[in-house]
Amino acid sequence: MGKFILKKILYGLVVLLGVITTIFFLFNVLPGDPASVMLGQRANKDAIDAIHKDLGTDRPLLQQYLNYLNDLSPLSLHNYKNEDDLSYLNPDKYSWMPLIALGNSDIIVLKYPYLRKSYITKRDVSSIIRATLPETAVLAFTAIVIASVIGILLGIVTAVKKNTLLDKSIFFIATVFGMSAPSFLVGLLVAWLFGYVLADYTGLNPSGSLYDLDVWNGYELKLKNLILPALTLGVRPLSIVIQLTRSSLLDVLSQDYIRTAKAKGLSFTRIVFRHALKNALNPVITAISGWFAGLMAGAVFVEKIFSWKGIGNEVVDALNNNDLPVVMGATLIFASIFVVINIIVDIIYGILDPRVRVK
Repeated sequence: MGKFILKKILYGLVVLLGVITTIFFLFNVLPGDPASVMLGQRANKDAIDAIHKDLGTDRPLLQQYLNYLNDLSPLSLHNYKNEDDLSYLNPDKYSWMPLIALGNSDIIVLKYPYLRKSYITKRDVSSIIRATLPETAVLAFTAIVIASVIGILLGIVTAVKKNTLLDKSIFFIATVFGMSAPSFLVGLLVAWLFGYVLADYTGLNPSGSLYDLDVWNGYELKLKNLILPALTLGVRPLSIVIQLTRSSLLDVLSQDYIRTAKAKGLSFTRIVFRHALKNALNPVITAISGWFAGLMAGAVFVEKIFSWKGIGNEVVDALNNNDLPVVMGATLIFASIFVVINIIVDIIYGILDPRVRVK
């Protein structure tokens, strides 16, 4: 089992290295100069050269890439006496702990991954992500809970009422709004209908975040602002959970042991909830486990529509301002979440089913 876990972790690290490499070279071929973004109309040649030197963008592309890897790696090489050295890394950019000295000027240190600083706000990207990621995680978790509970219940109804008008209606609505309509369109419709037209009945706002600033009481928790963006974000996984639950439950209900339970005189409700449902939920749980990371990454437009102060909203603003370190840092965080969740799911599968480890 230990070898299996180690192999999954190594695969995850390889995937992250591929993502880092792709992000770095992709954003380095995009038009735009970070010095011009930071200086604006005040830019002159001397100031631009100083910014490029400070950011390290005056060096060859390969050297920039190695320095970027050095910034992201928990184990980094410092060389604070020769700024032109390939291993140059300013030790004043973050906190670090010395590990191994490699001479008079080189040293291997232990640190947190450094995602660099925003061009616009000059804040560390890691601090921006720490401030916004929790609200995105709350939004994604609430959306997946709503999608799971409602989706499983509607999936049971459609399986039990197979080929009826109710079954076809639920399937049609789930397909049209869940699979066909993009999230930003669903978000606009939900915000307009429940936050504006029916606001007197729902008491919901078309925009707002988890915490709203009150002049007298400071930040105040506003759970009702979570409802509309969570519903919008959960529409797509909801439709998939409905279809997976329906097809899986119908397959289980056709098994021999279900016919045996019917022959024993057990009620249909008991057969469904005590015997069939627990075996039908395996593919549903698989889908749900993979959707959480996807919802965090897919919350970008939903957060912007509802003015939700999460990392998605921050990414949209960074894209508008050409603030590349924030976009790159957020992309790496999303990729890391994907990799970690997939590793955890694979390990759980390996524990539950030894055949997975053999394969």
